[in-house]
Amino acid sequence: MTMLTRGLLLGTLAMALLVTASNILVQFPVNDFLTWGAFTYPACFLVTDLCTRTLGAERARKVVYVGFAVAVVLSIALATPRIAMASGAAFLTAQLLDVAIFDRLRRAVWWVAPLASSLFASAIDTALFFSLAFAGTGLPWVTLALGDYVVKLAITLIMLVPFRALISTLPSRERMQGTGLSP
Repeated sequence: MTMLTRGLLLGTLAMALLVTASNILVQFPVNDFLTWGAFTYPACFLVTDLCTRTLGAERARKVVYVGFAVAVVLSIALATPRIAMASGAAFLTAQLLDVAIFDRLRRAVWWVAPLASSLFASAIDTALFFSLAFAGTGLPWVTLALGDYVVKLAITLIMLVPFRALISTLPSRERMQGTGLSP
């Protein structure tokens, strides 16, 4: 199995599992300001950013598309159709935005691209998801969305540590091109 194939498979598997787990966990509020899904979903941005850094934007988008399809199917079965559809719409929009922002900023200081892309994409994802999934249900979805976004911001900052550690061990698209191993 080539490094490229392994990267695509691992990225897609991680994405599908994280989104599905988050879609199950978001159904369980911690309180009026937070759901359990806020603790797992930010890792999706780490996966997207690592794929963009190592595989390039085009292949990262493929990971997003396939992970999206698998996660929607699993979420229909394991969560609810409304959660699955809201998640799919929010996920696809936010993750593609994340790839675009990250790819544009990838040559800046190492932390700028993952932080900026995750902050903006997370805001879009949270607003879309909570309004589509919970509006009209009687749940305090606005406060849940705000609380989840604050936790996502905190986790995004924490995720910079594993991102830095992983990018120093994984080959970048630029390093692979220099060695003839271009993805």
